[in-house]
Amino acid sequence: MAGASGRVLVVDDNRTIRQLIRVNLELDGFEVVTATDGAECLDVVHHARPDVITLDVSMPRLDGLRTAERLRVDPRTRHIPLALVSGCPTGGGELGVDAFLAKPFDPGELVRTVRRLYQSRPAALPDLSSASPRVSGGADSVLGHS
Repeated sequence: MAGASGRVLVVDDNRTIRQLIRVNLELDGFEVVTATDGAECLDVVHHARPDVITLDVSMPRLDGLRTAERLRVDPRTRHIPLALVSGCPTGGGELGVDAFLAKPFDPGELVRTVRRLYQSRPAALPDLSSASPRVSGGADSVLGHS
């Protein structure tokens, strides 16, 4: 049943948390790709082509908030729904983050949140894999996400 519900990129520096999120999402039918921090996320996002991304906030090299900023200004990734999953008290709304789950999180709530983001994502998006990642219109032009 993997892939039947879309693909999620899970970004967290904690191996146990990545595995917990992976197992719960796979049990719900999602295909899961993982990254250990924001820098790795930005490296794999274009190959993985996720439908939803979950981001921890506190990570080495590139934290979740800066990763969200970079995803939102890149025309190839700005449409992907983002969920922050973190112990840090931040909502990320100013960065166009679509959902926030506080650690420790309820696995059922995580799955429901990812499913809601997956179902609410824009349909039939154009293939922008060859588009350049330059900023045009700024982060505020992000499909009206709140």
